[in-house]
Amino acid sequence: MPLHSFYLAPEAWNPPFTLDEGESGHLARVLRLKKGAEVRLFDGQGRHGLFTVEALHKSAVQLSMLSESRTAAPLVRCTLAAGFSKALRRGWFMEKTVELEASAVWFWQGDHSQASLPESGKSRWVSALITGAKQCESSHIPSLTMISNGVAGLIARLPEFDKTFVLYEGDTQGRHLKREDLLFPPGESGRLLLIVGPEGGFSQREAAALVAAGAVAVSLGDRVLRWETAAVLTLGLAWWARQQS
Repeated sequence: MPLHSFYLAPEAWNPPFTLDEGESGHLARVLRLKKGAEVRLFDGQGRHGLFTVEALHKSAVQLSMLSESRTAAPLVRCTLAAGFSKALRRGWFMEKTVELEASAVWFWQGDHSQASLPESGKSRWVSALITGAKQCESSHIPSLTMISNGVAGLIARLPEFDKTFVLYEGDTQGRHLKREDLLFPPGESGRLLLIVGPEGGFSQREAAALVAAGAVAVSLGDRVLRWETAAVLTLGLAWWARQQS
């Protein structure tokens, strides 16, 4: 039977190993684990280990380490830049970004966004990332960034990447995104940026600016997809490409 997993932030990964109030409550009050129970801890940056419960307090659980390991990040680091939307299934979407091994998730304000981009990620979004990591036993969670200044903020960061694709529902000159586009030479590292528009899609201004800056406009097919469907499908293609390289 798999061990129960709990998140311990990197800055708290030192003795005495102490879970925060939320994780402590889940361990003690929901799962009803007792002193001496063995659990798995991870820090979201590849570090994980086997621990035993040493003490249970009202709002904190202390543990002792039995063993520690590190899981390397994928050689191809995939960042998903999603136009901000008011979608009701954002938690589901965040969990999928963990399962499909996104290295980073960016939200950006599009011309057609139907909601305003917050200054920072909300705690419930981070909680969804952590939940996703627990479900798939990942030791990594994507970093979460709000990109200010709309498409100009994205363009300013394009030089950080080896390949950039814009998932555009307009004119892509017949080019469809294929797994082969996302492949890197076997054993080589790389940085991949996948840009998806908000639920209202890209404006022509945004698409033209991104292509002029060096991004490649591609289509996912003829059907109009919800933004989270397009985003997850794109991440899935990138994940499958990494399995083949």
